[in-house]
Amino acid sequence: MDDNVKHVPGRQAGQIMLYALSTCVWCAKTKKLLDEMGVAYDYEYVDHLQGEAKEQAIREVKNWNPACSFPTLVINDRTCIVGFKEDEIRGVLKP
Repeated sequence: MDDNVKHVPGRQAGQIMLYALSTCVWCAKTKKLLDEMGVAYDYEYVDHLQGEAKEQAIREVKNWNPACSFPTLVINDRTCIVGFKEDEIRGVLKP
């Protein structure tokens, strides 16, 4: 796993990757919601990256979300939720 990607342990609800900005209030709300739900997930603060690591993360985000906005939540490499959409996130990750 990439050193820039942080893992948060919890209930397995699939492969969850959150692309976020450290200064984004909606990203923080999304992280808090995932924490409250107790699911395991990985996240990366794209604004903390530099050089090739940042370019790679941006390419990955644009692959799912061409607008490259944050937060971008990718679930099981199939579902992408852009922005803080609590009901949608809860619906996809419910136990």
